[in-house]
Amino acid sequence: MIYDRKKIEQLREMYPKGTRICLDRMEDKFAVESGTCGTVQGVDDGGNILMKWDNGRGLSIVPDVDSFHVVESTECEESEDIGMNM
Repeated sequence: MIYDRKKIEQLREMYPKGTRICLDRMEDKFAVESGTCGTVQGVDDGGNILMKWDNGRGLSIVPDVDSFHVVESTECEESEDIGMNM
């Protein structure tokens, strides 16, 4: 999916670096598991949300394709602790 500059800027404002996200569903052959939390690293020029997942993966989120929601950092502490032990 390709977004125009205005949409990309909106995504960058909505999901700044450091935003915590929980994945609901990812449409990808190598999808990150549903329920995994991660931290936004940025939004690229194509509108993909660059992620560092707590389980060590780095697959990006594609807005309007993948399903996710923003969480408070305290909501994912357990997931983060598990990811660090892998």
